[in-house]
Amino acid sequence: MPAPDAPLTGAPSPGPARPSRLDPAIAAKLRRTPDGLVAAVVRAHDTGEVLMVAWMDDEALHRTLTTGRATYWSRSRGEYWVKGATSGNHQYVRSVALDCDGDALLVSVEQVGAACHTGQRTCFFTDLPVSSPEETP
Repeated sequence: MPAPDAPLTGAPSPGPARPSRLDPAIAAKLRRTPDGLVAAVVRAHDTGEVLMVAWMDDEALHRTLTTGRATYWSRSRGEYWVKGATSGNHQYVRSVALDCDGDALLVSVEQVGAACHTGQRTCFFTDLPVSSPEETP
């Protein structure tokens, strides 16, 4: 198995792990994990702020594209979830883009309330120390 950050090679991965109504032309462009998922990076439409990362399978992407509500696949619960259905912190989808390798989605949303399950606006609120290399002349 390649390293997590190694580029993928070859054709897009085989079809979805679960049945889906996703347009076959879109499905053909996806490179899925072995369990049929694609990473979804979610950002605020108005500011570009990265809010969270979640997972979509083909059906979650289909539901997101056709309803305008961010829908994800929960790996821990093994079910679909619409962001905000229980928390009230909804995500209204403004655009979805597929990256050049087909293995990640960029979902731009209008975020209502917190995006993170901790109550924070973004899931990325813990800064880590970075040592900068000396500048080279």
